Amino acid sequence: MSDLIVIGYEDPRTARLAYEEVQRLQQDFIVDLRGLAIVDVDADGKTHVDTPQRLIGASAAAGATFGLLIGLLFFVPGMVLLGGTIGALIGKFNKSGINNEFRMRVENLIEPGHSAVVIMASKITEDKFGAAMQPFGGTILKTSMTEDDERELATDLAGGS
Repeated sequence: MSDLIVIGYEDPRTARLAYEEVQRLQQDFIVDLRGLAIVDVDADGKTHVDTPQRLIGASAAAGATFGLLIGLLFFVPGMVLLGGTIGALIGKFNKSGINNEFRMRVENLIEPGHSAVVIMASKITEDKFGAAMQPFGGTILKTSMTEDDERELATDLAGGS
């Protein structure tokens, strides 16, 4: 099972500091990341996504699933598939914890000038993670995906059956 955590910030600088802290927590084995991104929405409403160059332990399938999640949650051009495939994938997400309600909450979380740190983790030491992230504040949204959901999405992304 993976946890998907989106932390919204009104200040992009604070979001960047929190993003860097999550990377340190990965190095300290407090969180086992399957994906990490910072999403900034500029004053014109354009979305910008930054991810670390490398996540230790993240597989290609996890990376593809995480990329699709970012694209669907923040409607990032180039990160979502076009055509009928996207409808099928949204349907699969709706069966997991990433349903329409969660997506709407994420959409309402950041507006122009705001940022979010998006974390997909297979394991988190909750108390240490919470204590380390507390100084940054932010609005936290969290949901989960089962391993079966992730496998199914990765298979669909690869075009398999």
